[in-house]
Amino acid sequence: MGMVVGTEAPILFLGIFRFLGWPATSWGLRPPELQGAPGAAEQPVPRRGRGCAVMITAEAAAESAVHTAPEAEAATGAPKLEEPVWPWKDAPIRALVQRIYQLQAERAQAFRRLEEGHRQYLRSGPPYDFPYYRSKVHEVTRSFAAASREVLAVEAELAGPRAQPLLAGHVRSLQQLEQTRLATVALLQLMGSPELTEQENTLQIRQLKMKVIKTMDAISEVLQDLRFDAEFAE
Repeated sequence: MGMVVGTEAPILFLGIFRFLGWPATSWGLRPPELQGAPGAAEQPVPRRGRGCAVMITAEAAAESAVHTAPEAEAATGAPKLEEPVWPWKDAPIRALVQRIYQLQAERAQAFRRLEEGHRQYLRSGPPYDFPYYRSKVHEVTRSFAAASREVLAVEAELAGPRAQPLLAGHVRSLQQLEQTRLATVALLQLMGSPELTEQENTLQIRQLKMKVIKTMDAISEVLQDLRFDAEFAE
């Protein structure tokens, strides 16, 4: 049986899960605001005092369009995002790989901001400074959306014009691992929020922490493979 959640912090983290394209039910979260059939289960019903949290959820869902494949856009009629003119578009492959490493550094900084924001939140109360924490999650979600969009653009460049399917596969694996890492960290912070202290599951928290460590190890391995294989691509 999943955790029953119904306060601002849990709803805020549902925004991250929406950003990743994963339904809350896949993580065992059953907020009272999410009712109805599976297709409608991800639409929060606003309650008094929760408008901002619902707004974050909606915005994160909009940002998740970065993960939408062109075929899905055509099938659903969703508007296609205008592709930026990337500075690495005509650069050598090693420049694309270097950009991936730079984006990974930006993601690492975003994770540090998220963790620091959560620590500040826990130290702030009671009463807890939720607006500060909400703004930090909002900021980090935007950072991840921007990084993901560019990573996917690099993958498409490697898979298409550069004809480097091996390198593109590494970048795709990296993106998937980062999604797993973000969702796991978000769930850890959700379970550590003051609203859920009575439902704390020590074993599950330990398992999630181990999953973060293993995911980070896998990310390091993929980055090493990417750098090694890129040396033979040109």
